Amino acid sequence: MSILAWILLGLVAGAIAKWIHSGKDPGGWLVTILIGIVGAVVGGFITRAVGLGAATGFNLWSILVAVLGAVICLWAYRRFA
Repeated sequence: MSILAWILLGLVAGAIAKWIHSGKDPGGWLVTILIGIVGAVVGGFITRAVGLGAATGFNLWSILVAVLGAVICLWAYRRFA
């Protein structure tokens, strides 16, 4: 995927993760986008590690994987920040 697609996927995943895991955050929308992008990478790593396949392209599976990773990253960010 291109950089623009990763940023767009990160925005979507970060916004959905923030909606799922709502509460006070020390960061704003930029941090949410960054957490979404990192979450997409983390989610892809987790799904490949357990044998579910990688996220490819901008589709429903990629969004679900990115949101899963973003929720994990958002939880960790709130826990340790």
